[in-house]
Amino acid sequence: MKISQVGIDLIKDFEGCYLEAYADIVGVWTVGYGSTGTDICKGLRITAQDAENRLRRHLEKNEAAIERMVTVPLTQGEFDALCSFCYNLGDGALQNSTLLKLLNQSDYDGAAGQFERWNKAGGKEVAGLTRRRQAERRLFETT
Repeated sequence: MKISQVGIDLIKDFEGCYLEAYADIVGVWTVGYGSTGTDICKGLRITAQDAENRLRRHLEKNEAAIERMVTVPLTQGEFDALCSFCYNLGDGALQNSTLLKLLNQSDYDGAAGQFERWNKAGGKEVAGLTRRRQAERRLFETT
C-alpha cells in the first residue's frame, strides 16, 4: 500500500514545515516536515522541495516497514494512521508495540485504543502529541 494524500496532509499539519533546522522538544535537530538525522545540525537551511523530498523518502521507508510488520488486511485509513505514527515515532516503536501485537491478532478496536498511549516526549505528556494520536486514531477507525 501507499499512503494517501489524507495521510500526508495529517503528517504535514502536525509536523509543520521548517526550512531552517531547529532543536525539537527533546533537543533533536530537526528540519523540513520533522526530518531528523546525522546530516541535520544547527544552521542548516533547506528548500521547500528538499523538505518534500525528505518527507517522501521517509514515507517510503515507513510504508515498507508497515507492509513487512502487519500481517492482517488494512484499510487506507488504517494504513495512513500507521504511516503517521511511524513517521513521528519511528518504525521500531510500532515493531515493539502492543498496538502491532493487537492489530496482528485482528483486534482492530484494541489496536485503535493504543494510539493515545504514545503521547509523551522526554517522559512528559505533550498536548500536541495527544492531539496527533487522537487524529491518528480517528483516521485508523475510518472505513
